[in-house]
Amino acid sequence: MSNPAAAYTPHGKRVLVTGGTQGIGRAVIEELGRLGAKVYTCSRNAADLSNLLNEAKQQGWDVADCQADVSTPEGRDHLIANLTFHFDGHLDALFNNVGTNIRKPTIDYSLQEFQSVFSTNLESAFFLSQLCHPLFKTSGEGMIIMNSSVAAGLAMKSGSVYAMTKASLNQLAMNLCCEWSKDNIRTVSLAPWYTNTPLAKQVLQNDEYREAVLNRTPLGRVAEPIEVARVVCWLCSPSASYITGITIPVDGGYSVMGFH
Repeated sequence: MSNPAAAYTPHGKRVLVTGGTQGIGRAVIEELGRLGAKVYTCSRNAADLSNLLNEAKQQGWDVADCQADVSTPEGRDHLIANLTFHFDGHLDALFNNVGTNIRKPTIDYSLQEFQSVFSTNLESAFFLSQLCHPLFKTSGEGMIIMNSSVAAGLAMKSGSVYAMTKASLNQLAMNLCCEWSKDNIRTVSLAPWYTNTPLAKQVLQNDEYREAVLNRTPLGRVAEPIEVARVVCWLCSPSASYITGITIPVDGGYSVMGFH
């Protein structure tokens, strides 16, 4: 490689980011764009997609999109059909970012709410990974990144259903690592702690709760979306080519805090 620094960026990589108009997904797209990746994304909201594309054009980023709800089979099929056409049947990386939560006690969950969280957080990631498999094989390599959570490994106030879906993403990454490595496809889960996104702000606006969160975080602050985005971009780069099957905490030390 004539430029050693290029090994640490996803320059030229074709990357699919689900739910890319807000929060961590938006930060990932912006960083991928700045680093010269070719990005495809989706959202249920056409206005949000339009705003993202306008910014991408102004900044000179290579970003394309389509409106799709990846929690449904029809939405996933629509996305993959458009993505396949746009990238001519190739794909280098998938960031399964889209997610949701309904914060309520387990005893109060309805079947519809349970299914909604599972279809958004877990089914979308499972079936999109499956649908992207032939595109990775055509490219000769693949990187699948799950947007999991520290809630996957610790009991937290975010709720049992949310935690179940995130723990399943970690397990899915491990299984796909062993099953698909023969096809040169790697899989990794990221486990962020509270990150400064619109979804997190709804909870952290409670001063007492925010103080409790910060007291349990060795770095003493929540993450900025760009700090998660940079890990995603590194995983999409050649320098991460021997990383697979693991869950990477992006949590400011929260998961090792204990009673210190």
